[in-house]
Amino acid sequence: MMAAATAARGAGPAPAAGLLTRAIPASGEALPVIGLGTSGPFEVGAAPEARAPLTQVLEGFFAAGARLIDTSPMYSTAEGVLGALLSPAMHARAFLATKVWTRGEGAGIQQMQRSAQLLHTGKLDLIQVHNLLDLDVQLRTLRDWKEQGKVRYIGVTHYTVSAYPDLMRVLERERLDFVQFNYSPVTRAAEKRLLPLAAARGTAVLVNRPFEDGALFERVRGKALPGWAADLDAASFGQLALKFIIGHPAVTCIIPATGKLSHLEDNLGGGRGRLPDASQREAIAQLFA
Repeated sequence: MMAAATAARGAGPAPAAGLLTRAIPASGEALPVIGLGTSGPFEVGAAPEARAPLTQVLEGFFAAGARLIDTSPMYSTAEGVLGALLSPAMHARAFLATKVWTRGEGAGIQQMQRSAQLLHTGKLDLIQVHNLLDLDVQLRTLRDWKEQGKVRYIGVTHYTVSAYPDLMRVLERERLDFVQFNYSPVTRAAEKRLLPLAAARGTAVLVNRPFEDGALFERVRGKALPGWAADLDAASFGQLALKFIIGHPAVTCIIPATGKLSHLEDNLGGGRGRLPDASQREAIAQLFA
C-alpha cells in the first residue's frame, strides 16, 4: 500500500520527501494525501490580524509539499480570502478545488466564473457539484468546461451518511474524476459500498469531516496515546485518525480545515511515515469507539 502511495508520479510539482501521495485514477497525477479545507477558518474579513495566521498556514502547507486546497462559494468569504493570500509561487504549486452550488445553467456559469476571479486563476483544477444541487444541469456545464480546458477535473460532493445512496447512484451512472464525502474512524459506513464503488469506477476520493467537526477528540480526552502509535510514526490521536483514513486504499486525499499552523503541522504528520494494516486500523477505530 505504501509503495502504491508513493510510486505514482504525475503532472505538477513533486511533493517534499516524506509526504505520501496517491494517484488520481483518471490521470495518474500524484496528490499528497493531506490537503486543506477552508470551511470555517478561512471565512474571515479583511483585518490583517484575522488573515495573518492563515498566511502562516498556507506557507507551512506548501513548504511541506502539500497541494490540494478545497473551498466553495458556500463558505462565505473563503474563496476571496484564499485567492488574496495565495502568492504567485503558491499558485504555481496549488491544486485548487472549488464547487458550484446554485440552480440553473446561467447561475452556475456565473458562479464558477466568479470563483475563478476570486481565486485569481484562469483555470481551476477541480470543480465539484456541491451537495449534488441541480446535479444534471451543473454536470452538463462542467463537462463542457472540461472539454474547453477551463477546468481539469470534475466531481460531486456531500457531507452526510444519509447522502451515500445518492452518491452511489451518481457514481454508477456518471464517469467522474472525483467524489467527496465524510469518513472517519467512527463513521465507517462508506467502507461497505461507497469506497469500493469509487475504486471500481476509477474515481478519486476526497474525505471531509475526518475529525467529526472536532467531536472525535472528545472521545479520547484524558486518554494516553498508546505506545504502538510509534509503530505507525504517529505522535497524536489526530495523526492516528488520519492514518486510519489514508489506510484505506480508495482514499486519495483528506481535507481537514484549519487556521492554526500547529494544527496544520500535526495534520501533515498524519500523511508521513508508515500506514496501518487492517488489524492496526481496527485498533485505531477502537481507540475512538
